[in-house]
Amino acid sequence: MARTTRRKFLQITASTGVGYWVAGGVRPALSQSANERPNVACIGVGGKGGSDANNAAQFGNVIAICDVDRGTLENRGKATGFENAEKFTDFREMFAKHGKNIQIATISTPDHMHGVQTLEAMRLGISCYTQKPLTRTIYEARLLAKVAAETGVATQMGNQGTALDSSREAIAQLRSGVLGDLQEVYAWSNRPIWAQGPGRRMTMAKFAEQAKKENPEQADALVAAKKQEIERALERLDWQNWLGVAPQREYWPGLYHSFQWRGWWDFGSGALGDMACHQLTVPFAACGLRDPISVVAKTSGHDYDSFPASSVIKFEYAETSERPAITFWWYDRLGNKPPQEVFNKWGITNVSNSGVLVVGSKGAFYSSDDYCGRYELKGVEKVAVDYEKAENKGNNDVNNMYELFRALAAGDPKICHSNFIDRAGPLTETILLGNLAVWAAAKGGEGGGLGEWGEKVEWDAKNLKVTNLASLTTPGVADLIKPKFPEGYRLD
Repeated sequence: MARTTRRKFLQITASTGVGYWVAGGVRPALSQSANERPNVACIGVGGKGGSDANNAAQFGNVIAICDVDRGTLENRGKATGFENAEKFTDFREMFAKHGKNIQIATISTPDHMHGVQTLEAMRLGISCYTQKPLTRTIYEARLLAKVAAETGVATQMGNQGTALDSSREAIAQLRSGVLGDLQEVYAWSNRPIWAQGPGRRMTMAKFAEQAKKENPEQADALVAAKKQEIERALERLDWQNWLGVAPQREYWPGLYHSFQWRGWWDFGSGALGDMACHQLTVPFAACGLRDPISVVAKTSGHDYDSFPASSVIKFEYAETSERPAITFWWYDRLGNKPPQEVFNKWGITNVSNSGVLVVGSKGAFYSSDDYCGRYELKGVEKVAVDYEKAENKGNNDVNNMYELFRALAAGDPKICHSNFIDRAGPLTETILLGNLAVWAAAKGGEGGGLGEWGEKVEWDAKNLKVTNLASLTTPGVADLIKPKFPEGYRLD
């Protein structure tokens, strides 16, 4: 599909009711008239999807909502701003019926569904607000950026820290060269706050076997009760549409839906995928952390089904025209942080549970939160910098959403700071590469501690290939790069 020109965009807005004018002769603004606001569809309307839907409803008319949990779907449909939205449990049915009338879609589902849902929307010419991480696999992230460029739709990833003025200022500070030559970047997170670790999958057969072993007299009753519990849950949950593009597996109460999916390889991307899109907003943009040349990890152990409870990952980057070769270190699990000596030089004694440290030859940047919303420069003073402040509509989460609506109204996708082409796609590619190293470091240490370093994965970012694949003994590394969608879902 060809890129939408400004003239064509204005023709479309005239016919679809997207209001547009130039405010004060400077900046495009959205009309607040109800019949001139863009039509919105929301996929995933519980949890973070609920707040994303609410934010979008401030600036658009929500005409359709989709969620595989019928209870969540019904509750959202009763909320203010959603009373007239048609309800669906299958996003494909929603797009088939309303695709031509939708201008913006929010996608706030488990990671494994981000790619397929966003691709279908963009191919229909719909602008997308997709939660972080942009996708579950590296290839999907590259493809989403490609399709965004081909269609010309506006795009924004839901890493709301991008809309913080403090993080934008921080990027400008680091880009100024105030730290001198960059040397290392560190990020550490208190996640996971959901279950991860080997041996957690449960099936009815496994449950029955355990019941017979642990409570033989009550085993049959326990199995029958569990079957009833599952049947009741599945009356309200569309499990097949929840699985979507993922391989088949049995539903089990509380193990996947509605929050624990993050810890499973088939559905999520672990602590790294969940939080690094937030924490790397500043260093990625300011330090040129695109296209690592290798990654290696050590973990507390995993079974190729569930992510490990903890990991450390080392990303290596080649020298560029803007900076020397640099290393980025990632740590996850509460208390798993860089060595204290890394902080001592900069007088940092009470290290936050999550944060970022960028070390240069002259000074350091230290942020003590997940979004680089709070930061200090160590050893150097701030310099005068220019940066674009977000248009304030209440908070950074709302502001990040509003940026997408402004981009649609202006016909300018680059208004979005976390658009798929320039930021979100490459950032997600970089982060997900770390999970290849985690996969190749399945053996943990004693007592749940970290094991030895796993196999190093050498990477050709341009071609999305592991260059040392033939020498790796870990199976399945290449399978993590590009997914295989089942019949009924389109990738390429």
